[in-house]
Amino acid sequence: MTPNKSNNYCCGGGGGFLQSGLPDARRAYGKLKDDQIKKTGATYCITPCHNCHAQVHDLSEHFGGGYHTLHLWTLICLSLGVLGENERTYLGPDLAEVGL
Repeated sequence: MTPNKSNNYCCGGGGGFLQSGLPDARRAYGKLKDDQIKKTGATYCITPCHNCHAQVHDLSEHFGGGYHTLHLWTLICLSLGVLGENERTYLGPDLAEVGL
């Protein structure tokens, strides 16, 4: 993504904002991140924490992003072949049955 590393955009879900009860404001702030993700053309966005995952997933659904949002641990477990059948909720059809 551009910008990236220490200049990357925040998703807008951290610091208690995800649970603040202000979804319109949270989504308005997160629109910048959603646009950044869409610009990559990626079909998956990997997120490091629960707040990022919930926010980015919501942004994709709300703004029609069309990308899947994965926890980093989901990708690691999938790569190791230890991802359970009940842990595949956010995988797209291309990965949903990998390793089963």
